[in-house]
Amino acid sequence: MQTLRVALAQINTTVGDFEGNRARMLVAARAAAALDADLVAFPELAITGYPPEDQLLRAAFIEDARASLDRLAAEADGLPPLIVGCVDFDRQLYNAAAVVHGGRILGVYRKHHLPNYGVFDEQRYFQPGHEPAIFTIAGVTVGVTICEDAWYPEGPITAEAVAGASVVVNINASPFHAGKTYERERMLATRASDNTVALVYVNQVGGQDELVFDGNSLVFDASGEVIARGASFEEDLLVVDVPVEAITQRQLHDTRLRRMRERSDAPAVREVAVTPAPAASSAGARAPLPEAQRAAAQRAPASVLDETYRALVVGTRDYVRKSGFERVFVACSGGIDSAIVATIAVDALGAQAVTGVSLPSRYSSEGSIADAVDLARRLGIPLLQLPIEPMHQAALDTLAQEFGAGDPGTAGENVQSRIRGLLMMALSNHTPRSMVLTTGNKSEYACGYATLYGDMVGGFAVIKDVPKTLVWALARHRNTISEVIPRSSIDKPPSAELRPDQRDTDSLPPYEVLDPIIEAYVEDDLSLDAIVERGVDEALARRVIDMINRNEYKRRQAAPCVKITPRAFGRDRRLPLATKYRGY
Repeated sequence: MQTLRVALAQINTTVGDFEGNRARMLVAARAAAALDADLVAFPELAITGYPPEDQLLRAAFIEDARASLDRLAAEADGLPPLIVGCVDFDRQLYNAAAVVHGGRILGVYRKHHLPNYGVFDEQRYFQPGHEPAIFTIAGVTVGVTICEDAWYPEGPITAEAVAGASVVVNINASPFHAGKTYERERMLATRASDNTVALVYVNQVGGQDELVFDGNSLVFDASGEVIARGASFEEDLLVVDVPVEAITQRQLHDTRLRRMRERSDAPAVREVAVTPAPAASSAGARAPLPEAQRAAAQRAPASVLDETYRALVVGTRDYVRKSGFERVFVACSGGIDSAIVATIAVDALGAQAVTGVSLPSRYSSEGSIADAVDLARRLGIPLLQLPIEPMHQAALDTLAQEFGAGDPGTAGENVQSRIRGLLMMALSNHTPRSMVLTTGNKSEYACGYATLYGDMVGGFAVIKDVPKTLVWALARHRNTISEVIPRSSIDKPPSAELRPDQRDTDSLPPYEVLDPIIEAYVEDDLSLDAIVERGVDEALARRVIDMINRNEYKRRQAAPCVKITPRAFGRDRRLPLATKYRGY
């Protein structure tokens, strides 16, 4: 049976690292060649890294990107054809895929559908392409598309299938959020079956600023069945024998394709010859793929909870490393938030790169102090002990002439948090190439239950997009791998411990009540009335909405985070700071 041996190289690129990105591609291409692959597909904008953002407005960046592509073509001479994500400039800038072989760029496909929603700003930089393209590789007609092009039912995939493609390669930089893996797989299966083509989906992996890419590359047959699946949150070279003969047979029975080919309004499709079909005498001589390679391609999909935890680990690791840092400090209070952040940091960077810091005050419970010590012991990290009482009292004495002799209230409570922030940043400032990881969660950031220039201080906010109820679920999940988070940190009522007997529920609704309201208002953009229709008390919903609206100014000053929900604070949700609109 005729097959096309396709290699999907899901690699971890870095924006602007032309040399490093090219080196990664060459390593993958050589490994694919050793397995006798007919073509190797790389992620979207693999040359530049994704997303390059306003670096695309610099002519020098575009020139360097083109020079790197030319150099890749020369260095890949003698290797199988490569499908490479790149930029293409011809009076306008395009998000493109270059087909490279024999030391030359043989053809370029330009992305048709430019996403301009959520975290995407592609219309800010790129002109859309309009011409579908097919390439003859090893005698097989292969279509090429880019990311968003696959999300449209009547897009370039259809045009390329009508023009005779048996296989369509879709290169991607598709960011992760919890549950997206399954949404994406359903959509791609539909696209493959509707167009009676094998669909080869290769995705980027790794973290880039707030975004994290999950890999999870996929190959579908013409009936929409998954025949191979790449690794989740790991670099991977997925090599698959696509059953071309079976696809051709299925297309012969597909009356829809025949009718579409009769239409006079079908777009013109550019055709490029790359490599001929193998000689009949050698067609069946290729060695089968190694058993390990075939077995890996049949891996089961990961659970949503496991993928979410791995997203936080990979996003943290790559933000720290790609930004040039080597060590991190985590303030360990004994609570669940700091425990999960410290654990993620160790899983991401190794215990040798993480330092915990205990900053007890007059209100810190003995149990919390002990939990911080226990966590550090379990993780194998040092724990610095920096009691803040002397600085706390000195600050209150200084402020007494303004605050008076009575209870200083919330302002006095926040002094403790700001002293802790000062000390954490001093440690980072004193230690070369180190960063502070903040420990606040999405529920707290949503409601402003965080201290500006206090516990919000740091270079990366690991769980800023993780609701509190999910923090607990992730902690329990992580403990099924190895029990590193103390049970008492998970079970005890959450408290900031900034005054005697304080509980989070003194200021906020219970998190199991609060988080669905935040999700409805922040992620789904529902109105007050729509939230109330879900069974939420109107006064409570109004109170939460007011807290969310009132604290946008705090969130605007917060550190970046790993995006793991469909609507993260920051670049994903953009609201004016000065506004009279209240949402009801």
